[in-house]
Amino acid sequence: MDILKTLTEEFSLKPFQVENTVKLIDEGNTIPFIARYRKEATGSLDDQILRELSDRLSYLRNMDETREKIKKSIEEQGALTDELITAIDSAATLTELDDIYRPYKKKRKTRATVAKEKGLEPLADVIYQQAPDCREPIVLAEDYVNQELGVETAEDALNGAMDIIAEKISDDADIRKRMRFVCSAHGILTVKANAEDVGVYEMYADYSEAVSKIPDHRILAINRGEKEELLKVSIDFSKDKAMFIISKNHIKEGSAATATVKAAAEDAYSRLIFPSIEREIRSELTERASTSAIRVFSTNLKQLLMQPPVKDKVTLGLDPGYRTGCKVAVVDGTGKVLDTAVIYPVPPKSKIDEAKVIVKALVQKHGVEVFAIGNGTASHETECFAAEVIKEMGGGVSYMVVSEAGASVYSASKLAAEEFPEYDVSLRSAVSIARRLQDPLAELVKIDPKAIGVGQYQHDMPPAQLNGALDGVVENCVNSVGVDLNTASVQLLSRVAGIGPAVAKNIVTYREENGKFTARRQLLKVSKLGPKAFEQCAGFLKVADGKNPLDNTSVHPESYEAAEKLLKLCDYTDNDIKSGTAENLGERVATRGLDKTAEELGIGVPTLQDIVKELERPGRDPRDELPPPMLRQEIMSMEDLKTGMKLKGTVRNVIDFGAFVDIGVHQDGLVHISRITDRYIKHPSEVLKVGDIVDVYVLSVDVAKKRISLSMKEIDK
Repeated sequence: MDILKTLTEEFSLKPFQVENTVKLIDEGNTIPFIARYRKEATGSLDDQILRELSDRLSYLRNMDETREKIKKSIEEQGALTDELITAIDSAATLTELDDIYRPYKKKRKTRATVAKEKGLEPLADVIYQQAPDCREPIVLAEDYVNQELGVETAEDALNGAMDIIAEKISDDADIRKRMRFVCSAHGILTVKANAEDVGVYEMYADYSEAVSKIPDHRILAINRGEKEELLKVSIDFSKDKAMFIISKNHIKEGSAATATVKAAAEDAYSRLIFPSIEREIRSELTERASTSAIRVFSTNLKQLLMQPPVKDKVTLGLDPGYRTGCKVAVVDGTGKVLDTAVIYPVPPKSKIDEAKVIVKALVQKHGVEVFAIGNGTASHETECFAAEVIKEMGGGVSYMVVSEAGASVYSASKLAAEEFPEYDVSLRSAVSIARRLQDPLAELVKIDPKAIGVGQYQHDMPPAQLNGALDGVVENCVNSVGVDLNTASVQLLSRVAGIGPAVAKNIVTYREENGKFTARRQLLKVSKLGPKAFEQCAGFLKVADGKNPLDNTSVHPESYEAAEKLLKLCDYTDNDIKSGTAENLGERVATRGLDKTAEELGIGVPTLQDIVKELERPGRDPRDELPPPMLRQEIMSMEDLKTGMKLKGTVRNVIDFGAFVDIGVHQDGLVHISRITDRYIKHPSEVLKVGDIVDVYVLSVDVAKKRISLSMKEIDK
């Protein structure tokens, strides 16, 4: 297989893009580095395409290795033919390769192998030929009775021969390929209850749907119900269609042996082929659904991590609780802990007045500007309390309910203990909640992405595939934003391209022992951070107030000479970068001519455009260009909601069948996919993303079941 040609065709790219990308990957460059700093080589491919291309490259290379192993194995058996070589080389998937190799693969003990050991293969061959003058199979079988080999009767011999024929038919790669296709196109997934009470799987208690049409989220729900032994799942397929396909290849009419071969074919289908095809189709459905779910999870995670930070605001974090009280932590604009407390504003203790005194004192003492309230147990009551405190103080403070998914995991972790040895687990959670509002990315990188809670059926996903995808998202987000070399945590640094956990620790150790970094080049003094790692990470690590203002941009050190020359060509100085007065650099470059300027500087146009963008806004944060998070001062309850009411809300999660929106009543409402827009969409993510501020209308409210149905399309009140 020509892998480069295959990738070029599959991704609809130009040959140079694929050739250069593969070369860069093979040279050990990271995806973020390639995406940001090798745009000329890749034709400006983004990180998502690069990751997909890299994954596909690994798959195709694995296929090539498998091809060679199969050829070698078959050759050692003396069975390799030109026809087989062509079939192996043209196989498009590992499944097809496995089908081709099946007849030559060393099998465990089967009915057919036992029959062969009894010397019945010649009998099977004669019967399978179905010659017009063939004698009756039972008569032929009489010659193979051999008590020493365990063949007691002619019937025993005939049954053994039929087992061999059944396995021969089952090993037909063409039959399996066609059967898999037809069954996928016409099979019906059937689900039955496997218990009297199937709970949340009630809709699947007696359910069927075409294999070709069943949506991904339904596949995952059914799989979970089956795993919990509440559902029984199978695929129904017409046996007549199957036997028609098999007969075309293996049945010859007009022979005394025809009926025997037909019986063996039916056995092959029922016992060997269909169970295998059914498993493969179920596996393919699950893989497809998992890939889709991981893609949705990845998209949601990226949008959550890239939420605009609430910068430079003194924040009071509230981790709600009933019996153990509500934990409080005040952090300054940089996330440094200023104060902590425990209050009891909700039942069973309900020390509301005492709690108000404590919170008001903390607000006045530290100049608190915003409350961050965790959305877990007792969140609604704590939100009511916070809104009342704000009202009594005459405003001036806002609040936002923050997802605390994974906060308990973090607060009980070794990492949190190292970061806050003086605080107990519950107070660490309050600090984390406050910091999540201030800088979601910096705080959430400390938590296993699976625990962040913006996915669908994430616990049912293949762990390696899910972890790989989510790690890629986190890496992309961290490198897109950039990292302050002098304030970043080990966890944040370890997500930077070219830096792993060990080197990240070494960077922090160097910083603690030698003081703040004043230049990117100092990274080369860090233990185990060599030239290659420096090349990969340098552009993503920023040094504010350093010796060189370019160190506070995403301009790579390899392009400093070009950047400095550009400033001179356009009559700017380093001081203009420091003071942020080079905002018209792009206009001057456009006047001079983009292509002409790039040629003068000896760089490509994409690199020039990136340099201009960075020099116009040094230290820029791409998250600042997004709508800010919605802060509140007042509260509503579910009981306040009326059908037709128009509200503003924040999208919290996007899933296959809709989106959950926080409208400020503690319980998120569901906007079904059919109520998102008037035009047809395949998936809610075509319109919505996590963090979007949207207008919604209340369709219905079920207080008892805590369900809110919303619409983004105006409704008749």
